[in-house]
Amino acid sequence: MMQVLVAGATGNTGQRLVRELHERGLNPVAMVRESSDTSGLPEGVAQRQADLTDLSDDVTEGCDVVVFAAGSGGDTSAEMTDKVDRDGAKKLIDLSVANGVRRFVMLSSIGAGDPDPDHELGHYLQAKHEADEHLKATDLEYAILRPVALTDERGTGEVRLGENVDPKGEAARGDVAKLLADAAESPEWVGKVLHMESVD
Repeated sequence: MMQVLVAGATGNTGQRLVRELHERGLNPVAMVRESSDTSGLPEGVAQRQADLTDLSDDVTEGCDVVVFAAGSGGDTSAEMTDKVDRDGAKKLIDLSVANGVRRFVMLSSIGAGDPDPDHELGHYLQAKHEADEHLKATDLEYAILRPVALTDERGTGEVRLGENVDPKGEAARGDVAKLLADAAESPEWVGKVLHMESVD
């Protein structure tokens, strides 16, 4: 059974993703911090204690796929954004390579392809950009999903992917979780960098 490590497993998107993988009969491994509230995770799902700011070398061991669904959030300091979204992601990518992981799925953000330094999230987008580029430079199978602004909706499964996405649109976390799960298991996602929005 395919083992999928989920970084950010107790976050708003991560919990949905772990549930989605679990329901599909895959074997999610929730990466959690010591202080994380794990009550939203499905019963019986494996957990692996780790912190993106201080990863141990064996965190990705035995995993076929790693999904980075973590994020420092737009409200954290520039320093913490760099530690989690840039350096933490890059370290997790390197450890995936070192431990023979096959595929790495990155939850990125619209605007990360060509970050605008004057954008209110400019620093965050730059951090995501550097992590994305680091991933693309490896031999890992990769998929990068860049949604527009996230909402806490379940979503309908109706999404738009590609360049004609409305940058001012919204992406339901439920839809994002389904797409990340698709990217974890489908060969069609390999090597893709896709913008995404939910459609009413």
